[in-house]
Formats: sequence, C-alpha cells, structure tokens
Amino acid sequence: MPTPHHIYEILHTEMTSMVGVSMVRLVVAAILGGLIGLERELKHRPAGLRTNLFICLGAAMYTILSDSLAVEHIGDHTRIAAQIIPGIGFIGAGTIIHAGRDLVTGITSAATLFVVASVGMAVGGGFYLTASFATGLILICLFLLGSAEERLSLKLAVHTYEVTGASAEEISKEVNRILECVHSMTQNVVIAATPQHVRFQFDVEGTRKEQQQVFHGLKQSTVLASAVPLGQAQD
Repeated sequence: MPTPHHIYEILHTEMTSMVGVSMVRLVVAAILGGLIGLERELKHRPAGLRTNLFICLGAAMYTILSDSLAVEHIGDHTRIAAQIIPGIGFIGAGTIIHAGRDLVTGITSAATLFVVASVGMAVGGGFYLTASFATGLILICLFLLGSAEERLSLKLAVHTYEVTGASAEEISKEVNRILECVHSMTQNVVIAATPQHVRFQFDVEGTRKEQQQVFHGLKQSTVLASAVPLGQAQD
C-alpha cells in the first residue's frame, strides 16, 4: 500500500521530469491565450476565447513536440514548429472579410491569432517571461489603441442598425435621407415584415463620429417607429 510520502515522491519526480515541464507549459499557454481570447470575446469577435486559447495551446504543444521528437529520432528541432506560421496564416485568412468599398474587417482578429501563436511558441520553448510580457503588451494594445482610434475617429467601421416603420419603401427613403449627412449608403439590407410593422436591418460604414450622427438621425426621425444599434462588425 503506497504511503502519502511515496505518492508525493512519485508526483515530485514526474513534475520535475520532461512530462511535468510540458504539462506546466501547456497550462501557462492556455492561461495566456485565454486572457487574450477573453478580450476578443468581450468585443464579440468571431475568434474569441476558445479560438485564441486553442491556438496558443496548440502552438505550445507543437513546439514541445518538435523539440522532443527531434531528440528521440535525431532530426531538425524546428521542423514541426516551423509549420505553425503558415498554418496560422491560413486560419487568420478565414477571419478577414471585405465589408464594402475600401473597408476590410477582420485584420485585427487575424493579426491577433498570428501573435497569439507566437506566445504559444514562446511558452513551448520555455520563455515564460517573454510570453507573459508579450501577452500584457498585446492586451494593452487591444484595449487602449482600439479605444483611442474610436475616440479620435481615425478608423472606419461597419455598424449594424435595426429600424421599424410602416412600410419598407418609407423606411428605405428615410434611412437614405439620414445617411446623406455622412455621405454613406446602406449595406447588407435585410427586411422582415411582422403583423405590427416592418423590420429593416442594415449596415453603415463610417467613423465613430459619423456613426453617432447616423444613430442620432435615426432616433429623431418621425417616420421611423424605433431605431436600435446592434453593434459593430468584427475588426
């Protein structure tokens, strides 16, 4: 019957072995990737908590395997890890969407996935301090720079609105009249009729200041029964 001391010795030996070190690295990668993913999740981006966590965890895992398999089979220590970069590029490309005219959304999400993979590789290589510092820097950039761009109206964004009215024709004319003040047009229009009114959902491209003008115009309209902002498209 193993004693508590014997169990402790076994666990201590395993945790100080390569298996234990690998487990610690994977946990750290999951935590750091999760922190970045949480910020993306709070902003309702498609690549959110689980996506960033899995990418960071996977990058760490592949980096560990790349080194371990090379030692066991006498090969190139960077062979597997080197394939992480083109793999993440493929995933990141799937988050980029051409939203209209010169506006392309999803680039920030794609870049975040790219840098999260580098954090995972750093953890997998044992560079905990570097990975932690990079994670903090990423979070600062995502929170502060994004807010600064919005406040200073430096960045175009696509916002979705839903308005209601008596008929689709009346709503369309009124919305287009309001959008003239910011020289914009409706995109991705979806119309749904209900017994009480017609729901009219659309996207508008513009800066933060222009979006405020549009929403103010929609709220002040006497033709529209209601106007609700549904949020911003991914960035």
